[in-house]
Amino acid sequence: MRKSLALFLSGVALAVAASTAVAGEKVLEFKLVTKPIDVKVIEAANIEGQTIASGKLFGVAVFNDGRIGVKEFVNTSDLLKGSGTFFGYSTYTFEEGSITARYTGSAKDGKSNGEYTILSGTGAYANATGTGTIESAPNPFKGVSLLNIKLVIKTPGS
Repeated sequence: MRKSLALFLSGVALAVAASTAVAGEKVLEFKLVTKPIDVKVIEAANIEGQTIASGKLFGVAVFNDGRIGVKEFVNTSDLLKGSGTFFGYSTYTFEEGSITARYTGSAKDGKSNGEYTILSGTGAYANATGTGTIESAPNPFKGVSLLNIKLVIKTPGS
């Protein structure tokens, strides 16, 4: 009986240690280049410069060490002469798993800032939660956006 109890407790300790080993917090920081794929822009009647836009976009995440990821997302914006609010849902796919998040933000004077709320994940990010930030970066390219992204990912047990 004692031997069975000791074996059982050893198994429980091993299971707890294994679950703790994969749990934790991870910070991902990278540049994100995004391009509209299918976006519809509607101009408001009788309000010069007022637009509502909604659609699908695609992006490529580039880390300083050369790793890459991709982002598929939907976005909606409400802008007056380029300034206003936006929100959307995005899924980042990396080699080790994916992150799905909702974001909100604002644009003013050609600059964007926003925040992420991580909703879920797969692979190494299974059942992830967390937060993140979006900040526009100087962009020499036309037709795409360049952003600095920081995701603070919490996996179960952290």
